[in-house]
Amino acid sequence: MKSSLGIYLHIPFCVKKCGYCDFCSFPDKSGEYMSAYVRELCRRIEAESAAAKGYEVDTVYFGGGTPSLLEVAELEKIIDSLKRSFDIAPDAEITLECNPATADRKYFEDIRKLGVNRLSIGLQSAVDAELALLGRAHGCEDFVKCFSDARAAGFDNVSADLMYGIPDQTLDSFEYSLDFLISLSPEHISAYGLTLEEGTRFWRQRETLCLADDDAQAHMYCLCSKKLADAGYEKYEISNFSKKGRRSRHNLRYWQGREYLGFGVAAYSYFGGRRYGNSRDIGAFIRGEDILAEDEAPSDNDIREEYVMLGLRLAEGIDTSEYSARFGRDFFEDYAAVEKWINQGFMGRHGSRIYFTDKGFLVSNSILSEMLSFD
Repeated sequence: MKSSLGIYLHIPFCVKKCGYCDFCSFPDKSGEYMSAYVRELCRRIEAESAAAKGYEVDTVYFGGGTPSLLEVAELEKIIDSLKRSFDIAPDAEITLECNPATADRKYFEDIRKLGVNRLSIGLQSAVDAELALLGRAHGCEDFVKCFSDARAAGFDNVSADLMYGIPDQTLDSFEYSLDFLISLSPEHISAYGLTLEEGTRFWRQRETLCLADDDAQAHMYCLCSKKLADAGYEKYEISNFSKKGRRSRHNLRYWQGREYLGFGVAAYSYFGGRRYGNSRDIGAFIRGEDILAEDEAPSDNDIREEYVMLGLRLAEGIDTSEYSARFGRDFFEDYAAVEKWINQGFMGRHGSRIYFTDKGFLVSNSILSEMLSFD
């Protein structure tokens, strides 16, 4: 049996930059950079695939930026390159991120014929004033049309993104967005708290923005968890909820520490015992220059602590017997403080599994920082 592999493709183009976004993305209204970028992306896919000949690719993820800005013909070139270069599983999950203002039913019908079978659509909020404040290129009605077009085109695996802690957002307005999204019944919902990242417009405006405090964000998160559970969504990761059988297979690969290859500017890979990532220099990328932002072989300790950190993001947590089998160590000797957090109700134990409770998820970052040797 072949080992499984995921592939991430970074499409760094956007209509405009949102106020909170620190992802690697660039406006490209002329499309000049995009065509050159796709050509170089395909070249690298085919040139770098030899090392993965013994693997079967079972997840492909187009992230960004705004991948739905790709013309159908450009997306077809990329997918054809993947098929020529890799062994793509017949049931591979192929996801495309989408901004609601950039795609319609015809586009969805065409990309579905290419093999795309999962969409991730960025709603963020159902309140137009909040969307405008975020700097989003769409309104709520754009999302409704986009979602309806995706359904009409035959997509039965759709994820939507929701954000809480938006400036000026209240618990009531967040609940309105949550109820709105639940009423559309997507298969998957990702709900993230706003964080201010250095270098963004929001970071520069941080002294003047009316931001929810930690308690308010905690109330929003608890409301989200309860309402989605009541609506039949399973919380399988700290920020991700799905209907039965609709977990994001690609993102699970990251959280479970399994191998993946990343292509494009700012794309990272974890493959062959190495973790490496490309720089954000799009000009150098298009010119075919290899500029790595990072390239290292993680130490045994790094691998072990990443296993704990990522595994505890999952609702099911980590299996301490699997930990012992994998690392030849006793989990409770390595992390003796876990007993304290279990007694305080921040963690739970079921058989050999250790996991965060809902109460623990609210403070998981501080607990993990105390548990692990890196920040």
